[in-house]
Amino acid sequence: MNAHTAVDQDLVGMMDAVFARHREEHEPGAEWDRSLWARLGELGLTRLTGREESGGSGATWFEAAELLRAAVSHGVRAPVAEHDLLAGWLLDVAGLPVDDSRRTVCVLDDKGVARDVPWAAEADRIVVVWRSDDRYLVGDVAVADLRIVNGANLAGEPRGTVSADVGAVTGSHVSGTIVEQLHLRGALVRALQICAALDAILELSITHATDRTQFGRPLAKFQAVQNLVADIAGEAALARAATEAALADAVRTDWSGTNVEFLVAVARSCAGHAASVVVRNAHQIHGAIGTTQEHRLHEYTKPALAWRSEYGSTHFWDDKLTRAAIAAGRDNLWDLVTGLPTERTT
Repeated sequence: MNAHTAVDQDLVGMMDAVFARHREEHEPGAEWDRSLWARLGELGLTRLTGREESGGSGATWFEAAELLRAAVSHGVRAPVAEHDLLAGWLLDVAGLPVDDSRRTVCVLDDKGVARDVPWAAEADRIVVVWRSDDRYLVGDVAVADLRIVNGANLAGEPRGTVSADVGAVTGSHVSGTIVEQLHLRGALVRALQICAALDAILELSITHATDRTQFGRPLAKFQAVQNLVADIAGEAALARAATEAALADAVRTDWSGTNVEFLVAVARSCAGHAASVVVRNAHQIHGAIGTTQEHRLHEYTKPALAWRSEYGSTHFWDDKLTRAAIAAGRDNLWDLVTGLPTERTT
């Protein structure tokens, strides 16, 4: 199932137009842009998947996937996923009120610390999850009541170390299943963003190879360059297919399907390995110009490499797949891969 075809194309066009216009009017940056955020809010896109009764637009993950794609493809950094798909969703599940504050989310360790929290210092509030007396609690905490040490990921996006005094925070109980789902949702978000970045890298590589000449002919005429571009296209397509399969199953089962974790692991593994090949090949195609700050290539290669390490590294998801295959065993491996029971004859 292609997520793109499941969404109203007028909505897709509107999303593209919003980010395209913002990119035309602003230099690329990794800050939480208030003017863009206000525009997205006016259009109902900041809480796109939130419940309508709590002020959301009631859309699905398919629409959210298109919103993420549009932002990434135009090189615009906007934490719509952290705010809506993660923090907003968690507040809805926990039965906590949601207002217009800008939010992100994190899971605290047993010392009340969370590292590499996206957009922590630029949010108004952070939805924190912590474990207390063998149960999980969710609290909506003002940034002013937390200790935050600023940092950034490889792409320059804000990441912070958050420390909280959980004894002073009021929380609502949620199940361990919800916390596990939070991690899966975050992992799928990053897979969707990586795929959008890989698609943009492919487009830039094709354009460069077609327009750039060497020894009197376009780079695209050289077989070595053709092979590099073909590998980029193949890896990007594989990552996209795996990610869309995970997205479709998550939406179909409302994240409760027995195969969702496996499919997300496949998506993240494929996207993570694809990022290595695509980034390497793209820089070989572009040569020195691709390493300059003025060229747009780094707007996609750096995020692709950064995102593949968030919500579980490529190694983490590879390990998940290995253990799932071992547990399935030889006789049940095909069932695991297809998600369907195999008809056996005796």
